[in-house]
Amino acid sequence: MHYILCIETSTTNCSVALTKNGKVISIEEDYDVKYSHAERLHNFIDKVVKKPGLSLKDLSAIAVSKGPGSYTGLRIGVSSAKGLCYALEIPLLSISTLESLALQVKSEDGCYIVPMLDARRMEVYAAVFSDAHKKIRETKAEILTEASFSEYLQNRKVYFIGNGVEKFSTICKDNNAVFIQNKLPSSKEMASLSYIKFLQKDFENVSYFDPYYLKDFVTGQNQNF
Repeated sequence: MHYILCIETSTTNCSVALTKNGKVISIEEDYDVKYSHAERLHNFIDKVVKKPGLSLKDLSAIAVSKGPGSYTGLRIGVSSAKGLCYALEIPLLSISTLESLALQVKSEDGCYIVPMLDARRMEVYAAVFSDAHKKIRETKAEILTEASFSEYLQNRKVYFIGNGVEKFSTICKDNNAVFIQNKLPSSKEMASLSYIKFLQKDFENVSYFDPYYLKDFVTGQNQNF
């Protein structure tokens, strides 16, 4: 029996799930538009573990969303995950934020899936996946234009998901573009990915692991990316 705690803090959604052999058995999330991770994260961790009558000592591993995303959010999630791994002497697993976000799209029509997270101005962090959730283009930080993703939109539908969708939907008018609104990364989709990594013993070095920021942090008022 393998219990893995999954932590997702890359966007405004503070999300924590307890999984058993790759299935979610307890979850807490907060989709507040403000970043509440520092206040809610440890409370959520306590809640999801206690709901099934377990304790932190029952955990087999901790999985954390590694980015890209909010600099502050990622830092809080990774710091918490590493602290728990040190204290409990259990492995750390890292999960691609965009890969888990892509799993929210269920389609078998030969489509492409583009998870995109909001960055600055008209910029997003994005990758491209097949309808079987296989990555076919690496993660990039890119400035959106009317021609963005045109090579994928030519012959098939492309599902865009994440908080970068709002800005792209205003400039992309291609009939093959499907915009899935109001979706953020969640710890729920981390369940299967983390279990696979756990069975493969694909662990991170707790001492040296850092989030995948993709870009350097830029200071400024209300600047989270």
